[in-house]
Amino acid sequence: MKVLITGGGTGIGRACAESLVKYGADVIICGRTLETLQTASEEIHSAYNAKVEYLVCDVTDEESVEECLSKAAGSSKILDGVVANAGGAIGLGTYQDLDAEQYLDTLKLNVLGTMHCVKHSIPYLANSGGGSFVGMSSIASNLTHRYFGAYTVSKAGIETMMRNAADEYGSMKIRFNAVRPGFIATEIMEVIPRDSEIFKSYVENIPLGEVGKPEDVASLVKFLLTSESSWITGQIFTIDGGHSLRAGPDYSEFLIDKNEDSINYGR
Repeated sequence: MKVLITGGGTGIGRACAESLVKYGADVIICGRTLETLQTASEEIHSAYNAKVEYLVCDVTDEESVEECLSKAAGSSKILDGVVANAGGAIGLGTYQDLDAEQYLDTLKLNVLGTMHCVKHSIPYLANSGGGSFVGMSSIASNLTHRYFGAYTVSKAGIETMMRNAADEYGSMKIRFNAVRPGFIATEIMEVIPRDSEIFKSYVENIPLGEVGKPEDVASLVKFLLTSESSWITGQIFTIDGGHSLRAGPDYSEFLIDKNEDSINYGR
């Protein structure tokens, strides 16, 4: 099994790479930072004695994605799986304070970036006899996350994209599903101090009482990429310790200069 993982150098993407390597898959990771990819590849090789190829790719650049997928598929022109994990949030705040350019940048990274991966992976997934594509969403797609701006919209867009793609390409036996993680203890979430009110608002609303690990998400992704999920497509899988049963996080602590007219995000 050959799988490409975007944003595979850190966090959930790297955990997916490690999980799949242990499963015996041929894994290619890609991302924007060469040094991060090299480090991940070397450390995974050292830990599991398995080679992980890496490619520099910017998912917002369609030509970059097209070239990356072509190289990942190689001479066989086959990919069995793609994990569209690259994404992020640019600019948070109340709607009246959001910057339009930053809003569009987030949509470009998360939605357009995933679309580029879908578009250019189809031929290689089809050549495998029907591969699996996993889009990375978030509980912010359906559970209100105040001040998250375009991020919430973009993740909801990814879920809709997976459902529509599943319908369009079902006849080719290509499966599309989305994974919806809650708070996962990755590098990007280290900006939230464990003694902060924000972190407290997360944990208090997670029935299992603790945040998740990247490996938790990786296990689900591996399932969706393998034959064990061969009759599953067009679905959204929430993995959040039960968080979506309760309330979203409170990011008020990140806001400053509050008055009767506006609330500005502290950048």
